[in-house]
Parts: sequence; structure tokens; C-alpha cells
Amino acid sequence: MKRVLSRLLISSAMMSGAVAGLALGVFASPAFAADAPPSMPKADPAKGEQLFTNGDAARNIVSCASCHGPGGNSAGAANPKLAGQHADYLAKELHNFKSKDGKARPERVSPVMNAQAQPLTEEEIRNISAYLSMQTIKPAFAKNKETVELGQKIYRGGIAAKNVPACAACHSPNGAGLPSQYPRIGGQYPEYTQLQLEHFRSGERNNNPAMTAIAARMSDKEIQAVADYIAGLR
Repeated sequence: MKRVLSRLLISSAMMSGAVAGLALGVFASPAFAADAPPSMPKADPAKGEQLFTNGDAARNIVSCASCHGPGGNSAGAANPKLAGQHADYLAKELHNFKSKDGKARPERVSPVMNAQAQPLTEEEIRNISAYLSMQTIKPAFAKNKETVELGQKIYRGGIAAKNVPACAACHSPNGAGLPSQYPRIGGQYPEYTQLQLEHFRSGERNNNPAMTAIAARMSDKEIQAVADYIAGLR
């Protein structure tokens, strides 16, 4: 049933036309970290893979794969899928998890990720991000056929009465996003997407003012529906 539902969602997303308006960027920022400074060497995915897979015990950096899975395909919804995500977005989020002077509250708070990201150098962040962007996501699936219509409506057209813009305007009809602008969200665990929208709504996650404002206008039912629909996008 999950595969059938997924095919239904994919087909529906592909039929959408051009979508106007602002984006419902579940994890988005109008622009991510752009090109590295001229003095910064080119990212090395091989080094990124080594650090992602093995960590660095000498600096208390545990293997990223222990939570996010081999190649960034996590085995459970408690940890997001990172495979195939745009490198600029991954780098931006890792920077958000870091305290800029080692003492100030980071822009994005997570006890695990704050400790994990803090020791990373700029080069290491870029290497890990480059490695993950080259991996292929093993997508999750939509689970609730009862909310397909509502989720599709929100994703493709927004909620005009609440001034909630269409997610597809920036994340594209198939959820692939736009490199250096908006992240890939298609195929993400619905539980994870739902939780992030809820955290934006409550202010628990506050590293994107636009998403905080948008999520604040959405009901539990609307958040659940669009999160489930996103999981079925390919």
C-alpha cells in the first residue's frame, strides 16, 4: 500500500505547473552560505566520508553514521536523512549548531549536534557536506492515505486564507529544492518534517524567522498532512 501511495504522490507532484508565491521552506533560508573564501581549498568528499563514517575520537567527535546511517540514510525517523542534501544547506546548518565564540547560545539548539559540530573546522564542515551531497537518498514513504489531498493542496498551493505560501514554490514540485537556496525535503521521514514544523511553530527551533512565522499559522492537522505528503515526493 505504501508503494502505491508513493506512486500516487509522485504522479500528482509531477503534474503540477509553475507555482507562484513565497516558499514554505521547512528548513529553508532565503540564501545559504555561498562559495567558500578564495583561500579555502576545494572540498574533499573523501575526507568528509572518513570523518562522517569514523568520527575523530581524539576530539570527541563520534561517527555521524551512528545516528544518520551509512551515507546519510538514517534507519529511523529520530534522525533525518542527509543523503543527497545540498552541500550549502548542510554547511549552513552545521554552522548554526556551533556557538560562534564557544560560549554564546548557538542559533540552533540540540545538545547532541551542538557538541558534535563545535569542534569541526570550516574545512571539515565543507568536506562532510560535499560527501553527503553526493550520496543517494533512500526515501521514506507517505503513510496516511487519508490526508493525501490536504497535504498536496498545501504543498502545491499553500493556504491562502492563512497566508501560508506553497512549499513547491521554493522546494520544487518534487521536493528537490534549489541548490544554494532551498534544501531538498522530498523523501524525508514524515515524523521528522512534522517535528521541525512544530518546533518552528513553538519557537524551539528559531534559526529561520520566515519558517517560524509560516508554521505559526498552521494547525496540527495541516502540519501532519503536508509532512506526510512530502515523504512521498521523489
